[in-house]
Order: sequence, then structure tokens, then C-alpha cells
Amino acid sequence: MHIDLNDKKPNHIYHLMTQTVIPRPIAWVLTDSSENSESANLNLAPFSYFTAVSSNPPLLMISVGKKPNGDNKDTFQNAINGSKLVIHIASGDQYADVTKSAATLEHGESEIEYTNLVTTKFDDFELPRLKNCDVAFACELYETKEIGDTPQQLIFCKVLKIYINDEVIDQDEKGRMLVDAKKVSPLARLGASQYSLFGEIISQARPK
Repeated sequence: MHIDLNDKKPNHIYHLMTQTVIPRPIAWVLTDSSENSESANLNLAPFSYFTAVSSNPPLLMISVGKKPNGDNKDTFQNAINGSKLVIHIASGDQYADVTKSAATLEHGESEIEYTNLVTTKFDDFELPRLKNCDVAFACELYETKEIGDTPQQLIFCKVLKIYINDEVIDQDEKGRMLVDAKKVSPLARLGASQYSLFGEIISQARPK
């Protein structure tokens, strides 16, 4: 089957893209929705249009759509208001919480409270991290960009600190730190309502 996207509507293209660009990593993004510095109001949302884009500077990119009424989603608005984000890598056993945190709540209603997830202090960073995630990135806003007709909003996040659970850290044959992917067991996104759990690891050295 060959599908020409020129005559397809955006929602049909989205349906095709999410079923063919698979699996996709999930950015589980925590931001602060509060309008003052006295009390945090934590927002949490998953995004599967997400990837690493640069190591120097260390950048992650999240692609965020808009609300049905055209307003900015809370994650984007919080990022440009407060400039700080924490991006988590969820594990396979957290798929229900990841899905639940995608619910549309009223602005100011916290997904942390809605999901009963627990946070903990993230070193000297302004925002906390989720306690039960093995990997978390403390980030500051680097740049935003709008593309397309809707438009889609891209958030480029500069990684300042990385939390890695000691229990998922190992060493390779050269004594370098190695994150054990099987222990992290990252959750991945497929199309429709489907997720993918971590599977077999294949090692193949690159040619010199």
C-alpha cells in the first residue's frame, strides 16, 4: 500500500504517523503551573513526539500540540513562564499512571495529586522529580519554535542535571558507566492506545 499524504487531513496523518514511527520514547514532563514563587502547583504530562537532538549543548526536544480551543497546553505555557522542566523516562510498569496523567484537567489542577504520584527533591534544582522513575533530566528552556499550520510547538530543553537510579547503573568491559536498559525497562509509545514494553537487546559493534 502506498499512501499519498497530500490529500489527507491532519488527524488522518497523525493517525498514520503514530502507527508507523514506532516505538517512540515518552517524555513524562513535570512543570510548575503556579503564578507565584510561594507555592508550587505541579503539572505532569506525557509526550511521545520526543527525542534527544544535541550533545553540545545537551538538548532534548518535545513537540506539543495545542488544546482543542487553540490555547497553549499547560506544559508549553509553564515552560515559557517558568523556564524549568523535569523530563522523566517512565518504566513499563508505569503505563497506567502515564496514561492517567494525560487526562485533560482544569488549569491549576495538578496531575500529581490526580495520579497520587510521589515526588522527591531533585538535588539543587528548583523543581522536584518523580520518586519512582529511574531516569530524570533537570532542564531549563533553551528555545521554542512553532511549525505548521496548527501550529505545533517545539520545546528545546537544555539538560542541566541527570538523575540515574544507582540500582540501574552497571559498568561495561572498559569500566565505564553503563545504564542497564533492562533494569530501566523504558515504556514506549505505539499507535492508538497501545504501548510497548521493553524487549530483547541486540549488540552489534559499528564498523571502524
